[in-house]
Amino acid sequence: MMIHPLSRSRLFKLVVGLVAGAALLTACSQMPRTANIGMESSKEAKLGTQWGEGIASETRSIKAKRLSSKPDEVASLGYDAAAAVRRAVGHNPESRLNLLLAGGNVEWSVLDENERPLPLQRARSGGGSDVFHLAGLEGSRYTLRFRNLSDRSYEVIATVDGLDVLNGKSGSLLNGGYILYPQQVLDIDGFRKSQNEVAAFRFAVPGQAYAANTEGGDVRNIGVIGAALFETEVSDAQRRPRGDAALSPPNAFPADSSYAPPPHYRQ
Repeated sequence: MMIHPLSRSRLFKLVVGLVAGAALLTACSQMPRTANIGMESSKEAKLGTQWGEGIASETRSIKAKRLSSKPDEVASLGYDAAAAVRRAVGHNPESRLNLLLAGGNVEWSVLDENERPLPLQRARSGGGSDVFHLAGLEGSRYTLRFRNLSDRSYEVIATVDGLDVLNGKSGSLLNGGYILYPQQVLDIDGFRKSQNEVAAFRFAVPGQAYAANTEGGDVRNIGVIGAALFETEVSDAQRRPRGDAALSPPNAFPADSSYAPPPHYRQ
């Protein structure tokens, strides 16, 4: 099985993704004018993730295998504008800066442009959703960070708005992922464009979201980030010492890849 790593984190990509989904909120009113205003406000409050500027990120291929076909963890986070998140979580929500995955072996957080963790919140009432939410700001960039606290290796499969961050297709547990080595940190900065570059994650209005402008996208999934972890086995020969950039070999046909295609914005 072929795998690719992310040089910034000194981690590696494994060809194997995840399914995620989110429900769109709708509003109605008996008065047409009020209904229109309500729908406009709802659209203004909703956020998606845009295909942003290119960020250098080099990869290489290694071999690894999952220890089980069943993931050690599947988790998701909801995101939206601040006002919408406040409505979703209510007063005095539970708040934290990261989620513990795989029995506490891995910390998952979402960082802002200054590498500060965005607060994750959920309602304390039993009748609400168990999903944590984070508030984004239109135009701001964010990063998914996974910190391995254990001596085990994990394959990390991530989706944004229901799209696999590596190939831009609908999320699936059979899609690609990254290898998170023991005691290391994996930062996923965007949708992978090639072996050497990713397109930054940037909060945007739904119409500008990558999911709304690519063949594999579904606007019903806008507003959710997913992650799945599989414990993996990687031979010692495949490991790279910390600090190694792990450059990719030359590719005679770089266009023939399984990476995410660029968006196609419609007028």
